[in-house]
Amino acid sequence: MKMSIGASVKDKCDPVGGEIGDLAVFGARPAFEDTLHVGRPNIGNREALLLRINKLLDSRWLTNDGTYVQEFEKRVADLTGVKHCIAMCNATVALEIAIRALGLTGEVIVPSFTFVATVHALQWQQITPVFCDIDPRTHNIDPARIEDLITPRTTGIIGVHLWGRPSAINELQAVANRHGLALLFDAAQAFGCKYRGRMIGGFGRAEVLSFHATKFINSGEGGAALTNDDDLAARIRLMKNFGFLGYDEVASIGTNGKMSELSAALGLTNLESIENFTQVNRENFEVYGRELGHLPGLSLLRYDEEESPNYQYVVVEIEAAKAGITRDELLAVLHAENVLARRYFYPGVHRMEPYRSSFPRSGLALPETEALASRVLVLPTGTAVKTADIGKICAIIRVAIEHGAEISKALVSARQ
Repeated sequence: MKMSIGASVKDKCDPVGGEIGDLAVFGARPAFEDTLHVGRPNIGNREALLLRINKLLDSRWLTNDGTYVQEFEKRVADLTGVKHCIAMCNATVALEIAIRALGLTGEVIVPSFTFVATVHALQWQQITPVFCDIDPRTHNIDPARIEDLITPRTTGIIGVHLWGRPSAINELQAVANRHGLALLFDAAQAFGCKYRGRMIGGFGRAEVLSFHATKFINSGEGGAALTNDDDLAARIRLMKNFGFLGYDEVASIGTNGKMSELSAALGLTNLESIENFTQVNRENFEVYGRELGHLPGLSLLRYDEEESPNYQYVVVEIEAAKAGITRDELLAVLHAENVLARRYFYPGVHRMEPYRSSFPRSGLALPETEALASRVLVLPTGTAVKTADIGKICAIIRVAIEHGAEISKALVSARQ
């Protein structure tokens, strides 16, 4: 079993033959000394950030809707073309508050192929999530499957713009209109993206953005609810500040969902680099495309240029029968090389607690979700990843697939 990746991976050259013993998963030295992560934070101009922080410290106004939060909200609203942006401490709280402000109760239809927070935001408020399968082409919720799930207890639909690729918004809105349901979007991954020429942010009753550290525009921790509905925006603003209407008047139930001035300062600084971050993501994506585009059993999820993608995620699907290696075996190979690729969003929220126990048979209605959860792998990108790093990652993947059957057999033997 001769195949050497010593030159191809370690020295950034094209793959050549050698021994699988050169793979770190079989005991060789990892290709990377420093670990490569998915979603390592992008950081904008440090001098601009430190200037903002110094002004902030001088003012001693650290939270409670200071000037940086107000400016951040205006910049995001202007960029997305939405009337109201309400910045918050994180996207999960923003989603919870939006759900509450919309008055959702009973059951809400939601995909299982998403980050668990999308569903937790419902369950946390004792709203029953009803899992809908996805379209395997888009990875987004399938509008054609929703109406069969609607009951007298259904009050809403949550769509997720997965990987920054917009859901079938018009079709979802048509279903919501026919049945009098509220339509809300988890747009955590879709900041800066478009749907049919219009920026994501103003669709449905509201959309929720994330500015978590792993997002391509981050505020460390942060999120926002966006809406064109004046009344809904007013309710959300009340709820994210304990329900305070004035200095000492509480007008509604609420919580502490405020974004800090420190987070807003980082968010504003990173917003100023949005074009650079997007361009780096795009260049990284194109390198992956060139290097991996023709490997058997591996398909790279593509983006539509007309949707103004942010290229935040590099997503591949592994078809084991053609690749000769499973997704999880490839993951083991990469992890051993200190490439911490991720199998988002495995195994599907319906197979996590408490949903696994509450809905033990839900997987029977989610065949596309379950199939996709076994195939998807997300690879490192962003400003912390160099082109040479991507070349090495791709060389490892090529070797793993070109000798997939041998590697798979060796990994099975090692486990046994």
